[in-house]
Amino acid sequence: MAEADADQLALVRATVRRSRPRATQQAPAPTLPVARVAVDVPLVHLDRPFDYLVPEHLHDECVPGCRVRVRFAGQDLDGYVLERVAESDYDKRLTPLRRVVSAEPVLAPEVARLARAVADRYAGTLADVLRLAIPPRHARVEGEPPREPAPAVEPPGDPGPWRAYETGPAFLHALRRGAAPRAVWTALPGEDWPTCLALAARATLAGGRGVLLIVPDHRDASRLDEACRAVLGPDRHVLLTAELGPAERYRRFLAVRRGAVRCVVGTRAAAFAPVAELGLVVCWDDGDDLHAEPRAPYPHAREVLLLRAHQLGCGALLGGFASTAEAAQLLATGWARPLTANRETVRQHAPRVFVAGDDDAELARDPAARTARLPHRAFEVARSALATGPVLVQIPRSGYLPALLCQGCRGPARCSHCSGPLQRAGAHQPPACGWCGRPAAAWRCPTCDDTRLRAPVIGAERQAEELGRAFPRVPVRVSGGSRVLDTVGPEPALVIATPGAEPVPTDGYAAALLLDSWLALSRADLRAAEETLRRWLNAAAMVRSAARGGAVVVVGESGVPAIQALVRWSPLGWAERELSERRVAGFPPAVRLATIEGPPDAVADLERLAELPETAETLGPVPLGSDDAEVRLVVRVPKSDGQRLATALKVAQSIRSARKEPGTVRVRVDPVALA
Repeated sequence: MAEADADQLALVRATVRRSRPRATQQAPAPTLPVARVAVDVPLVHLDRPFDYLVPEHLHDECVPGCRVRVRFAGQDLDGYVLERVAESDYDKRLTPLRRVVSAEPVLAPEVARLARAVADRYAGTLADVLRLAIPPRHARVEGEPPREPAPAVEPPGDPGPWRAYETGPAFLHALRRGAAPRAVWTALPGEDWPTCLALAARATLAGGRGVLLIVPDHRDASRLDEACRAVLGPDRHVLLTAELGPAERYRRFLAVRRGAVRCVVGTRAAAFAPVAELGLVVCWDDGDDLHAEPRAPYPHAREVLLLRAHQLGCGALLGGFASTAEAAQLLATGWARPLTANRETVRQHAPRVFVAGDDDAELARDPAARTARLPHRAFEVARSALATGPVLVQIPRSGYLPALLCQGCRGPARCSHCSGPLQRAGAHQPPACGWCGRPAAAWRCPTCDDTRLRAPVIGAERQAEELGRAFPRVPVRVSGGSRVLDTVGPEPALVIATPGAEPVPTDGYAAALLLDSWLALSRADLRAAEETLRRWLNAAAMVRSAARGGAVVVVGESGVPAIQALVRWSPLGWAERELSERRVAGFPPAVRLATIEGPPDAVADLERLAELPETAETLGPVPLGSDDAEVRLVVRVPKSDGQRLATALKVAQSIRSARKEPGTVRVRVDPVALA
C-alpha cells in the first residue's frame, strides 16, 4: 500500500513539473550585465555578495545602491546592489534579478565600505550592519519633490566659546580651510557645548564639507538641534533620531543622501548617515552606554565614527565633560590632540567641590556622618544654596525602595513564588516582587524566620519624600524613570534626579549633592569608576562656578581616586591613570577583547573551531546564571591581533552556521560592560 502511494505521489510531482511553464531566458543588460548584491540573509556563512544577471528591462533602474528583490535559496529576499560589473566569477548561469524595488540609490558607496569594515571589526555580518544604517523604505516619500539644496553658510567670524581653549580657534580655522584635525575635547564646567559644536559645524560647512554630530539621546539631540538652528540658520541641517516617525525619518534620510543637506544631528544610528563630502565627525559624551548598539553586531558609535574618519581622511572630535580611557588611548598614540583649557581657566569655571562623610572635624561634630545618607555638611550646603536657586540631588537608584533585606540575617528578601527580589513602590504599598509583581505582605524569611524588612538603599522617590520633610517649604521635583524633566527654572527647588535624567537649569544649579557614592562605585563592572565619574562630572558641570557661589558635595571617602578627580576637576588625568591601570591588568582599550556567550556545548564547539592567534588568552568559561544554562568565555589578544581575533571568531561562527549546529552563540567584540 505504501509503495502504491509513493508511486502515485511521484506521478503527481512529475505532472506538476511538466505543467509548469519554463522560464524564458531573459536578455541581459547591454552594458555591465552583472549586479553584485548584498542579500539580506542573517546566516554568517553567507556573508558575501552574490552575482545576479541584470535583465535588459531593468538596465536603467538597477543602479548601485538601489533596493532589489532576488531569488535566494528558494525564496524571494531583499538586497542592495553594491556594484555593476561586466563579468562574473561564477562559471554557471546567473539567476536574473526579480525586480528593482526602488531605483533610489539609498546605499552610498562610502557607507557600504564603512558597513563592511564595521562588520569585520565586530565579527558580524554586513546584513546586520545595513539594517542599522538604512531606514525602512517609505514609497510615498520617494515620490515627493526633492528638497532644495541648503543655502551656503558663512564662516564664523568669532570663535565664541572656543576662545577659552588654548587650541580652540586653531581647530575652527583648520576645519574652515579643509584640513582634518582630530581632537579630544575636555569641555569646561558649565560650557554651552551645543553652541560649540554648532560653531564647529559652521566652520566645516563654510569650507564646503559635511558634518556629522552624534549625541547619546534625544534630549541632547534636541538641544543641539536648537543650537544648530540658531548658529547655522534654517534648513541647513537635519535631525535624525528614533523618535521620528518612519515617513519623516526616511524623508530626512533622503535629503541627506541626495546631497540637499550636509549637516546631520542624531543618535547612534545616524553615525551611518550618508553625508556628502564628510569633513568632520563628532561624538559627544562618548562614555555614555547609549552609544553602544544593543543589536548584533553591537557596534559602538564612537568606533564607527573613528573608522569613518580613518577611511575618508576627515576630521574627528570626541568631546565631553568627562574623558574615557579610549580617548586617552587616542591621545597616547598621537592619533588625536588634546583640546583643553589651562588650569586657571578651569578653576574660574568650576564649582567648589566638597567631600562629606570622612572629614575628622565633621566626624567630631557629627559622629554619624560616615554612615549618614545626608551628612550635616551636605544639609547645610543645600540649605544655604536654596536661598539663591535650585539644588540638584543625584541618586543612583530610581523608584522608592528598589531592594529589601531581611532585618534579622541581612539576606536578600525574595519572592516565595519565583525567587525574584522584593521591593516597595511607595510609602503606603506593601512589598512586592520585582519580577512577577505578587505582593508579599506576609513575607517570612526562610533562613531565620524573621518577618521584618530593611532597605539597604533607597530610590529617588523615597529620597524626595525624606528631603520634603527636611525642607518643608521648598518645592521638590523628581526626574527619572518614565518622568524625565527637560528644564528647571531659576527659582529655589530641590531637584531629585537619577544619573542622566538631570534637567538642564536655565541659570545653573546653586548646588549639587551627589549621594550614595559607594553604591555607584561598587558595581561589579570594569567601567564602574569611569561611568560614575562621568555621571558626577555631567551633573557638576550644571552647577554655577565657585565665583558665583556654586558648590558640589559628594558623600563618600576622600581617598577614592574618582572622588579626587572630581575635587581637582581633572577628567583627562584620571583617564590617563585608568588607561595605565588597564594596560597592567590587560583590559580594553589596552587590548582587544571578545566575549562568547551561549549554551556550554555551543561555546565549547566555537572555541574548538576558532583558530585563535597564538597570543590569545582565554578566560573561563564561567556560568552566567545560577542554573548553568549559559556560560561566558572571554578571549583577549594584543591590539595588533585584534582583527585576527575577530576574523577567527567569525570563521568559526560561519562553520557552525553552515553545519546548522544547535545552540545560539553571541559574540561581542570589545563589549561596553564586562561584569
